Amino acid sequence: MSETDTSGAARAAEFERWANVFTAHKAFSHPSELHGVLCGRLAAGSRIEEPEWLTMVCEHMGLPDTAIDESADLAPFMNKAYEQTLDLLKAADMSFHPLLPDDDYAIEQRLEALVAWVRGFLEGMALAAGESLGQAPDEIRELIEDMVAISQLSEDEEADEESEQQLLEITEYIRLGALAVFTEFNAPETSDSKSPTLH
Repeated sequence: MSETDTSGAARAAEFERWANVFTAHKAFSHPSELHGVLCGRLAAGSRIEEPEWLTMVCEHMGLPDTAIDESADLAPFMNKAYEQTLDLLKAADMSFHPLLPDDDYAIEQRLEALVAWVRGFLEGMALAAGESLGQAPDEIRELIEDMVAISQLSEDEEADEESEQQLLEITEYIRLGALAVFTEFNAPETSDSKSPTLH
């Protein structure tokens, strides 16, 4: 198995883990959308304290706040997901990927997930950056306009080689775009940083 295959398999497994948590809790929203919101907020420079993050999770999944206390696995899973997502966005090897289903899913389902992720990302970014998005560099503003267009794509895409290729290209564009936003709004961490890191 090549490194690409292994990382692809790991990403597919990660999507399945999220999807299973959403199914187990009868969530009515899409896991990709919640991941998008989280990435949008982190990329725009925001950090979320655990109680606020778990409240956000419940809101997005359509669950009462009490679900966190009633479920043994929801808080640990989501707290770990938060840490992993932030680590991947920071990673020097650019290994970050949006949370999306793999090629075993029908193209309509993959496009639906991508659109949900992009909508979430835009929402998270707007929540975190607000007015400052207007002062962002031109390339970031263009990227946001492109993301808005992508978030309005129709999900009744016919499966053929061309649409598969387009979906791959759009996904890669979104992936690199999210990293560009993160780089723009987050100062690089220095080893002598005064803020203690939490592990």
